[in-house]
Amino acid sequence: MSQSKSNPILEVRGLTTKFRTDRGIVTAVDDVSFDVYPGETIGIVGESGCGKTVTSKSIMRLLPERNSIIEPSSKVMFKGINLATADESTMREVRGDQVAMIFQEPMTSLNPVFTIGWQLNEALKYHTKLNKQERRARAVEMLRLVEIPNPEQRYKEYPHQLSGGMRQRVMIAIALCCEPDILIADEPTTALDVTIQAQVLALMADLKDKLNTAIMLITHDLGVVAQVCDRVIVMYAGRVIEQAPVSDLFKRPQHPYTKALLESIPKAGKRSEDGRLPTIKGIVPSLFELPKGCRFQDRCKFKEQKCVDVEPELIPHDFPERPVRCHFPLNQKVDLTTGATG
Repeated sequence: MSQSKSNPILEVRGLTTKFRTDRGIVTAVDDVSFDVYPGETIGIVGESGCGKTVTSKSIMRLLPERNSIIEPSSKVMFKGINLATADESTMREVRGDQVAMIFQEPMTSLNPVFTIGWQLNEALKYHTKLNKQERRARAVEMLRLVEIPNPEQRYKEYPHQLSGGMRQRVMIAIALCCEPDILIADEPTTALDVTIQAQVLALMADLKDKLNTAIMLITHDLGVVAQVCDRVIVMYAGRVIEQAPVSDLFKRPQHPYTKALLESIPKAGKRSEDGRLPTIKGIVPSLFELPKGCRFQDRCKFKEQKCVDVEPELIPHDFPERPVRCHFPLNQKVDLTTGATG
């Protein structure tokens, strides 16, 4: 997909989300900026706690208002509307209709006391002008579109009567029933076995092609990213640290953290000297105790004094669509387990 031929459907600029806690206010998402284009799949990756899900829920305004704060300077521009500051009535019009979300665990996202048909019908009732018979026909059509067998029967059933894979397909059907411009998928295949995972990913890719829906895929699985994404955003400790087209990211990661993530992917026959699978030492720093300089410094084999003293800016590297937050981007192939270059 050529981004130069289209304008972004979503523009995120300086998104900053904070939480009130017993220990004070903490910044979970810090000055995050990126674009999403029509018909593309963009992956947001990183370890648990890096800010992926908070970013998506900030865009959807699904965080609890009582203890969350989206900074007023944040901009999430969608069709001329700043979703970061829009009132709740505007968000109800947008949410589920033009911007939809698939949540991580379908069993807790679906209401166990209502049938599948009722839950599909609710989205259509609120966002469309279809009558009762038309809504039922549309709901059954959506179940068929996501390849649920015998959709007329499943329409009448409850979530507990469906397998995990089917429940996830129902979540996709609900999200897509109003043909949204953007679909946000938060770890949509985490609880599924490998076969069902592949089917769900293929289904999402097929629906994207049919409806030209932009997809934001939040995941920690780089194998999934390689399979379905066009571009990748890598997050660490609440910040974007690298962004690149997917093929370029896998071939030439520029941030040491990205490189380490890629080298941590299990591969047949790949072991370190002690026989263990490659890992990234240490853990993501506490958001209450972030280091002064680079947030990855304590885990980086290439740390220099500048990394300790000064936090790097997110600046373009090689070309504008390839920003990286590192004082010393990796310009050559580096083995992070030994530090050797090649």
